[in-house]
Amino acid sequence: MEEEKEAMTNSLQTDGTESLVSETVANLKKIPTEKDLTNLLSEGIVVVTFNKLDGDERVMTCTKSVKIIPEGSLPKNSKSPRVQGLVTVWDVNAKGWRSFKYDRVTKVEAQ
Repeated sequence: MEEEKEAMTNSLQTDGTESLVSETVANLKKIPTEKDLTNLLSEGIVVVTFNKLDGDERVMTCTKSVKIIPEGSLPKNSKSPRVQGLVTVWDVNAKGWRSFKYDRVTKVEAQ
């Protein structure tokens, strides 16, 4: 089943099926789409569970909300390209920037 989801994600086309595939994968995993997750993170604190690259499970309490991130830690206007599938967030417990791959997310809980 996991291989099927990964194969679907890897076979995305640019003809509009990408959003359909991402919605289908999100529905199968019972998590928000990457875009919806980014919106949730921008609005407040979210607990995200994902599998790290080494296979360990990680639970992170995080946000992208400028109302929550300390002023000195807010991102500068960066012109670096956004990496598709990589979600960069502020870890509210570790008080630092972290990232995870969206396709490794297993659970999302808005606070």
